Amino acid sequence: MFELPIRRDDGDGTVKPKAAHNLSLEEMDRQSLIHPFTNLKDHASGAAAGPSIIESGHGMRVRDRHGAEFIDAFAGLYCVHIGYGRTEVADAIHEQATKLAYFHANAGHSNEPAIRLADRLVRMAPANMSKVFFGMSGSDANDTNIKLVWYYNHVLGRPEKRKIIARHMGYHGGTVLASSLSGIPSIHQGFGLPLGPILHTATPHYYRHAQAGESEREFARRCANELDALIEAEGPDTVAAFIAEPVMGTGGIIPPPEGYWEDVQGVLDRHDILLISDEIVCAFGRLGADFAADVLPLKPDLITVAKGLTSGAVPLSASIIGEEVWKALERGAERFGPFAHTFTYSAHPVAAAAALANLDIIEGEGLAVNARDTGAYFQERLGAVFADHPMVGEVRGMAMLAALEFVADKTRKTPFDVDLGVGQRVSAACRDEGLIARAMPGGDILGFAPPLIMTTADADEVVERTRRAVERVAADLRRDNQI
Repeated sequence: MFELPIRRDDGDGTVKPKAAHNLSLEEMDRQSLIHPFTNLKDHASGAAAGPSIIESGHGMRVRDRHGAEFIDAFAGLYCVHIGYGRTEVADAIHEQATKLAYFHANAGHSNEPAIRLADRLVRMAPANMSKVFFGMSGSDANDTNIKLVWYYNHVLGRPEKRKIIARHMGYHGGTVLASSLSGIPSIHQGFGLPLGPILHTATPHYYRHAQAGESEREFARRCANELDALIEAEGPDTVAAFIAEPVMGTGGIIPPPEGYWEDVQGVLDRHDILLISDEIVCAFGRLGADFAADVLPLKPDLITVAKGLTSGAVPLSASIIGEEVWKALERGAERFGPFAHTFTYSAHPVAAAAALANLDIIEGEGLAVNARDTGAYFQERLGAVFADHPMVGEVRGMAMLAALEFVADKTRKTPFDVDLGVGQRVSAACRDEGLIARAMPGGDILGFAPPLIMTTADADEVVERTRRAVERVAADLRRDNQI
């Protein structure tokens, strides 16, 4: 129990201590903390389980304050690439915080960790990348990239080229603009979103959206043709950029169908439309390479990164900017003066020091190669165990991203009644088995994004615990005549 002195004003202008309380951490949480993607009423009232207070972590495992241990097969929120408890990163944070905990980057100010990190990212990134702007989260980095696209077109004398096309079920963050870019209806409800000149095009999910008899290659071409038709309808001179995750994440962990990126890139090139590659989830090894362009045929003009940049140890994001866009920013200085975009914590020295230590581990331990090889093993094991399961419609993924999609009728791909909450029930059953795997929006989908340190033995354990969880839910559904 914790005693927390709270201050009060009795109305006489003086501030006095309130009586200390003896609330548990759980009750303190319910009374004071707002949680993302949580039913706020149920949480605050105690009607929902939780909070689950995680106290420590090591490797792929975390432990809550009651001593229960879990394999974290989602790496926090896709981000703990190097696993938990890495003292190398903690030491780098401590050393930098002792030396220089903060200074801003405005008006040409800088610091050594930020300089070295920017240089490193440019050298790691695809060859056409030129400069880096730092933020704190993937959401603000996507906002930055959209502002840069608009600035770019103002410099080129075409301010009407402003519309941004994203995809249905894409996810790009939680700020007003990033939420608007996202194509998940549940994050728009209640907020009056989307706002701005934002359009959405097809989700490239072959399993769910292919027409009868349509090959994967034909489906990919149709998705590109729909994008082309949308651009033509809006007017190519009004469309500035297309933003997309190379492999879709929160919208269901959906790898691109065969030929998709080749066809989409052709459409963008034909209409002089910039590509923003949102690699908040994908970068720094999760796809088996530093960046998606190393393994997929896309040519980004701007890249958004965060999450794995520090393995979540401290908040940090980056907008990596291509040479063509950078040249326009330089020209803009002549017309608009100083670059009027800033965050107080941009190029934060402690965050940059953490990122450098994190990238040292990813590179030094060959974690991108491990993600490729152990990820391939993980995909194979998931397929072997679940591909023929009557409740599993699709097993999909790439490297260290994977998903199971559950259906009521495998032959007809019929979804379960949404009120059954099958995806959430499987996720909860996984937790009962000591495994954290995420129920995804947009269907009954269980997602995996394990730390890149995962071994084949870890992969076997994740698959086995998932198998037990799925069987428990299947048994409940059969008992209730729901399958």
